[in-house]
Amino acid sequence: MIPKKVNIKDGKLPSKPGVYIMKDAQGEILYIGKATSLKSRVESYFTHPRDDRIQEMVSKIVSIDYIEQPTAIEALFLEASLIKRYQPHYNVLEKDDKSFSYLVITKEEYPRPFILRATDFDDSSSGSYKAVYGPFKSARAVRASLDIIRKAIPWSSCTPGQKRACFYYHLKQCPGVCVNAITPREYAKIIRDLMSFFNGGRREIVRRYEKDMKEASKAQKFELAAELRNRLYALEHIQDVSVLSKDDPKVAVEKDPSGLSLGRIEGYDISNISGTSATGSMVVFKHGSPIKGLYRKFKIRTVLGPDDYASLREVLRRRFRHSENGWEWPDLILIDGGAGQVSSALEVIANLQTARAIPVIGLAKGPDRDKDELVIPPAFLALKEALEKHKDILIHVRDESHRFAIAYHRKLRSKLK
Repeated sequence: MIPKKVNIKDGKLPSKPGVYIMKDAQGEILYIGKATSLKSRVESYFTHPRDDRIQEMVSKIVSIDYIEQPTAIEALFLEASLIKRYQPHYNVLEKDDKSFSYLVITKEEYPRPFILRATDFDDSSSGSYKAVYGPFKSARAVRASLDIIRKAIPWSSCTPGQKRACFYYHLKQCPGVCVNAITPREYAKIIRDLMSFFNGGRREIVRRYEKDMKEASKAQKFELAAELRNRLYALEHIQDVSVLSKDDPKVAVEKDPSGLSLGRIEGYDISNISGTSATGSMVVFKHGSPIKGLYRKFKIRTVLGPDDYASLREVLRRRFRHSENGWEWPDLILIDGGAGQVSSALEVIANLQTARAIPVIGLAKGPDRDKDELVIPPAFLALKEALEKHKDILIHVRDESHRFAIAYHRKLRSKLK
């Protein structure tokens, strides 16, 4: 319980999302934090302080102010804004943690939201970005918030001129920068909406979308009216998603009914023609598009002879050791092969020191060789419908991993001649 000597705004804390502001006897701000439930979070400081630093801070608290927010995402960004403005003593102490991140909007023809580690961000370079938000304690929280917001404000991380539309374009969560389906001027309006949302302008966006929807309907532009209706629905239902938990915020990413997330797909293949110079490949797709700068190739070190299963296990073990060095975790792993290859991959994933479930599937040629068949383990059968729906993207990932593995294998074999 909060001691009676501590003055609370309006006499009580609501069980709603928002930002809390703790002050000392001189009215100086000690700490600014965020919560999905202001009441539960603030009370936890007095009942279960984490460490000596928090106990010291709690002993100085004389008053607690708060600002309710419609959603936890808005609380996340408001907290960052207020910390940047006031620089409270106990928040500044936390900033020594190198895990902090910033969200920046790039200055490009088609601006993109991009997450930077604090170690890669310099305050003097902030002018080179269209906008800067943060620092944030959890890059995961910001990334997942972006994924949720794009259902209402379909931003893009694509580069124009791609041969294929990205994964999110098919979901109507990318306006088509990838295939030049939108002009820079039209896309600039979307980025302005995104920045307005981060700056607390959600209500203003809702009012404008409502007005534009009515005008589109009146002009019999029914497809545009339907699109705006869907965006409005997404904006008005953000509050149904719990995005923060306890002190270290983790966002529960809103997903489609299947639970499928294809933000980062990693495709793997093994090449060992004639049983020599075995190689493995890892290709990375983000939002349905290949990110060739993240491709990796592996020369098999521990396996003698043609053993695809053992070679795949070696590649995956080496890949996940790099997670400690900053390699981003995949949302989906696609193996070029059948049940045997998928089982080998699952064996490695099961031994990882993480509670995160990573779906692993295979894509194999059918008996007649002209049909691609998905191999989905029982644990991930709930994803089958969504996977089949986006099979063309998965085939692209599989073909690219196969091409990359073959190219490296041939290069190694040519050195033996």
